[in-house]
Amino acid sequence: MDVRTESDSMGQVTIPADRLYGAQTQRSINMFKIGHDRFPMVFIQSFAQLKKAAALANAELGLLPKEKADLIASVCDEIIAGEHDDHFPLVVWQTGSGTQTHMNVNEVISHRATQKAKADGKKITVDSHDDVNISQSSNDVFSAVMQIATAQMWKDKFFPSLDSLIQSLNKKSEAYKAVMKIGRTHMMDATPMTFGQELSGYVAQLEFGLKAAHQAYEGLLPLPLGGTAIGTGLNTHPRFAEAVCKKLDELTGVKFTPAANKFALIAAHDPLVHASSALKLLAVSCIKIGNDLRLLASGPRTGFGEVKLPANEPGSSIMPGKVNPTQIEALTMVSIQVIGNDFAITFAGSQGQLELNTYKPLMIHNLMQSTELLGDSMNSFREHCVDGMEPDVERMREHLDRSLMLVTALNPLIGYDNAAKLAKYALDHGLTLREAAEKLGSVSMADFDRVVRPETMVGPNLTK
Repeated sequence: MDVRTESDSMGQVTIPADRLYGAQTQRSINMFKIGHDRFPMVFIQSFAQLKKAAALANAELGLLPKEKADLIASVCDEIIAGEHDDHFPLVVWQTGSGTQTHMNVNEVISHRATQKAKADGKKITVDSHDDVNISQSSNDVFSAVMQIATAQMWKDKFFPSLDSLIQSLNKKSEAYKAVMKIGRTHMMDATPMTFGQELSGYVAQLEFGLKAAHQAYEGLLPLPLGGTAIGTGLNTHPRFAEAVCKKLDELTGVKFTPAANKFALIAAHDPLVHASSALKLLAVSCIKIGNDLRLLASGPRTGFGEVKLPANEPGSSIMPGKVNPTQIEALTMVSIQVIGNDFAITFAGSQGQLELNTYKPLMIHNLMQSTELLGDSMNSFREHCVDGMEPDVERMREHLDRSLMLVTALNPLIGYDNAAKLAKYALDHGLTLREAAEKLGSVSMADFDRVVRPETMVGPNLTK
């Protein structure tokens, strides 16, 4: 293998000759052989967006020659297009500030920019520190990129996925608003409801989570850029933060702004904790929704059997004809992972000491995983489960007609105690409620038929 030798402040390092990264990246490769988790390329691309914005801002502020800024910007465009993905080899488990990944980006940009200048016959050297990193520190840059990447993932993929699931469930709720079924509390028969009402509860849960996610999203937009090492802004131009955020707005379509207080976003990462909390909230809702539908679909002959789910694939290697609720299983597994990730993010968010949190890579690794997994699983759940599910109307009606809890409608007429006696008598003697009422004589058949009508029991019914 051909190699080259580069130097940094600690001495010489041998690097594969065809690699665009430099000494600090190679040192990280050598020193952190820990697992195989790497940042997704969307994170590296967000780095490139920031570096392009910074170069253009620094050129406008007179801190960087335009020719160098244009070279840096062109390399950033290549990174964003995915042309250099294999030059970002570092694992997540490295320095807690993310400095090594930051320098990986700086080194690739500087090396490639210098290559391009040479290919054009220009004697220009672009330095990873003195050019690419003007007005920046790993501490403010990595912190900002975490928010930039998350905001873009939410805007481009996560919110559309969640919106689509809400719309699909809402459509089903409207379609089945007149389909009667029995409600259940404590896993026991309760009073009647419609299937549409049941689904509307799921819609409301997800809409509540969506509102929380939008609030968290707004918290991602103020960036600590221009804070440099600890938030004071040492070695940066006073207009840099505003200028770079304006460029980021143009590049991403997201309204990023300079943070009013940069200390908080370098020493702590409350916006990320908030974002993770919103994902956890939605994960909790997804588990509830998935488990409910799994119960309602159980059977087909010895379970509830009230909901028919799409049969997507064979479910057993030993039991012929078995079909399982696999989309629900995937959704609930992902949701549990998101909840676990949230704990890691929460704990890491609490561990900043003084002016710097040094758990940044862990936090963004888990947050991006949660975002991707939950968004993808909600899409899959909607497409392969919700869109094709339908109620078994006959089974729902059968369970409804057999339920003893229809007796609740008689409370205003014969009183709670008499209604309870009627239900117990029907259960003990294997009778329907109507048969038991006729035997006991606790209510006339005319009154029973007038009052015990499930269709009138799905909303407020007292007039006085």
